[in-house]
Amino acid sequence: MEATDLVPLLEALDDDIDGLEGALAPLTKTALTDAASRLPLLDQAQLYVLVTYAIETILFSYLRLNGINAKEHAVFKELTRVKQYFEKIKNVENSGFKRGPLSLDKAAAGRILKHALNGNQQHALKTKEQQEANGQVHDQSKKRSNDVPTIDTRHLSNVGNPEDQGASPRKKRKKTSK
Repeated sequence: MEATDLVPLLEALDDDIDGLEGALAPLTKTALTDAASRLPLLDQAQLYVLVTYAIETILFSYLRLNGINAKEHAVFKELTRVKQYFEKIKNVENSGFKRGPLSLDKAAAGRILKHALNGNQQHALKTKEQQEANGQVHDQSKKRSNDVPTIDTRHLSNVGNPEDQGASPRKKRKKTSK
């Protein structure tokens, strides 16, 4: 190749490098973690994989330019590993897995609330008994020793029942009162 043929190629390379510097300026001015933290999770993965691929490709090209067989070097293994990550990300994107609006499992929520409220009642009883045993109960509480806070969980008895979902409590009462 003659020197006159290389001049337009070098000018095109110089223009491409200038364009690349402009495009990469937002990433090079701040830390990569700061730039990635503002992105959604999938975009973060893509950014990290792309940056890794760019670095590995530059190393691969450097080795090739210096006459080293880059395909037998560890950099080539890393390039193939990074390409596998590209495939994994592409599979996630194409899988159509989208998180829609979250739904509430009313039966499970009812069971959790019912058990949690019962647990609070039992905890209150234990605490009261421990305080009485240790003599930590104040005079006012001794007067009301039989007054243990109770929580009425009867209204939650049908919350976990799938057969009753969708039926309002009023309708239920009317049916049972007849």
